[in-house]
Amino acid sequence: MSPAAPRFALRLRPFAFAAALLCGAAHAAPVEAPAPDAPADAMEAPMQTVVVKGDNSAGYTARSSSSSAGLDLTLRETPQSISVVSRQQMDDFRMNSINDVLSNTTGVTVERIETDRTYYTARGFDIINFQYDGVGIPFVFGNVYGDLDTALYERIDIVRGSNGLMAGTGNPSATVNFIRKRPTANFQASASIAVGSWDRHRVDADVSGALNEARTVSGRLIAAYEDGDSYLDRYSPKRKLVSGILEAKLTPATTLSLGHTAQIGTAKGNIWGALPLYYKDLTPTDYPTGTNTAADWTRNRNEHQRTFVELVQRFDNGWRAQATLSRNTFKNRSKMLYVYGTPERATGLGLFAYPSRYDADNKQTLLDASATGKFALGGREHELTFGANWSKSTLDDVSHYGQGIGNPMPSLTGWNGHYAEPTFDASIDGSSYQDKRKGAFVAARFNLADPLKLITGVAYTKADSDGIQYGVSHYKSASKSTPYVGLTYDLAPNVTAYTSYTTIFNPQSETDVTGATLDPMKGKTAELGIKSDWFGGKLNASGAIFKTRQDNTAEQVGNNGTKAIYRGIDAESQGIELDVSGEVARGLQASAGFTVLSIEDPDGKTVKTYLPRRTFHASATYKVPTLPLTVGANANWQDDIYRNEADGAVIRQASYATFGLMARYDINKQLSIAANVNNLADKKYLTSLYWSQAYYAAPRNASVSLNWKY
Repeated sequence: MSPAAPRFALRLRPFAFAAALLCGAAHAAPVEAPAPDAPADAMEAPMQTVVVKGDNSAGYTARSSSSSAGLDLTLRETPQSISVVSRQQMDDFRMNSINDVLSNTTGVTVERIETDRTYYTARGFDIINFQYDGVGIPFVFGNVYGDLDTALYERIDIVRGSNGLMAGTGNPSATVNFIRKRPTANFQASASIAVGSWDRHRVDADVSGALNEARTVSGRLIAAYEDGDSYLDRYSPKRKLVSGILEAKLTPATTLSLGHTAQIGTAKGNIWGALPLYYKDLTPTDYPTGTNTAADWTRNRNEHQRTFVELVQRFDNGWRAQATLSRNTFKNRSKMLYVYGTPERATGLGLFAYPSRYDADNKQTLLDASATGKFALGGREHELTFGANWSKSTLDDVSHYGQGIGNPMPSLTGWNGHYAEPTFDASIDGSSYQDKRKGAFVAARFNLADPLKLITGVAYTKADSDGIQYGVSHYKSASKSTPYVGLTYDLAPNVTAYTSYTTIFNPQSETDVTGATLDPMKGKTAELGIKSDWFGGKLNASGAIFKTRQDNTAEQVGNNGTKAIYRGIDAESQGIELDVSGEVARGLQASAGFTVLSIEDPDGKTVKTYLPRRTFHASATYKVPTLPLTVGANANWQDDIYRNEADGAVIRQASYATFGLMARYDINKQLSIAANVNNLADKKYLTSLYWSQAYYAAPRNASVSLNWKY
């Protein structure tokens, strides 16, 4: 409900709501143990610029986004599937980490393989493109270390499919764009204190305003601290976050911004590898929910530092130019115990120890420059954006393997974590390599007719790498131009049909049986859909059918001595996505999505069976009329998944649903108290089958928070 709207009984807008749903409904017609401390190939997302014009969110949606084509378009005008998770939705359901956000996003699965490492997938492929205000970051490990905090962001955009125009390298899955909170000229402040299950505590603070009398300099400071225990035995995570941004108007048309973010996450008892999922007789294991393979001496520390300088120049003719320089560093220091093997059902014995100490240092420098504006052609006004980018990323990591690798472990049933800490001097191995990217892009939105718009563009990327990764050359060099084309047609003032075709590629360093480096992976997405917006953009709805293909992805097929041999494989996914977000009725904010997916190889064989084929999510809050009370609920469902193991075992996770509740009482205009409950039905389920090992998700839990704003 907008701030000025009067409070009265819930009044549905039945025609608009039904039409919003129907616009989407019309379309409704690996098997090896992980090597957990060897990082995946460096995956790097080139840099592009997103125009950020403050908070344009409206409840559970946004009025516009630049995350798809670099042009500031409404969601309806964007010819690609895009979901928005707003600040309000994150606050209502206490989505304090990126895992929380993406678990509630249409078409995205969150693969929590361990307590401190996570993969993300969309449309059947890994998500390896993250951006901050449109500037891509090198995705070095192919997954995320730690639990990235969301206190910094006004909203998060998720663009599904290939996004080769804004991220020239990667997979045809999705691009996640984090839109930062920015300084405000008017003073504002907020703070929150929360306590929850397992003695969890969290404190948030956010203050923003002008720093001089002329109001030409403003700043924003954000801080968060979270610690406590866990439902997992011996696991105690802690997270500290501080972020500051200064913004100076050098002239009425020139703005300089400087920002820095530091996030440090530490954990005791962190899982490495997770639980065995079946016994030697091939029947499934069933441990208590809190079972943890970590020894009591295990530790993990992740430190993220991000700094950026941004210069924006506006011109009298409406054009806008921007340059951004970013410097990112990441450090990991950890001591871990990997438990491997297949236990006996009767005794639980048959597991073995693999202790290791791991250090990693990653440094990234990124430069991006772009310009956006309008031009006249053929008696009509059109839009144009173009730019160039460069990045360099270095990684140095080392594994110090501990004494006692292969020592028998006790049964995990009732295990207390007592295992003598070894010396980590059995052997060492690691990586030292450098990745470079440079590229350029241009895109235009042509106003062909009043209802018909064409968006077309191309991005060129050159990628080079050299160095060593765990004894194997990391050399790769490739360049490619990736086209983008999208067409929109307005069926009505608020209903638009669209189609788009986008591509992407990713260089590879793996070698085949002849020793030759594999050609780059190539991905492409074709999409057809319909979108609508209602109530002045407060509600957005979309439905899409898509077909996505990824060719020549490296898959290990054997070994030549200690050297792995790979081949390139192809896979194709297709499916349907329905998405609705925003104000459904006065006082009722909602976000919902449903996905149907199939993934096959060129022979028509089903692949990646660890990914769900059908997923559903929904979140809604309702502002009770005449009362200072907001209530809400959320739900997530996925169908069953499984893995076929080499020894004949089949690991399964049956379909499941989880539910949550929230309530917030406004004591006055500044103070409120809120309560949240997660996994209300106390459902027991595995977090992922991405690997052949996994652990159990959190059981029912709750938190209470006291919130203040000025």
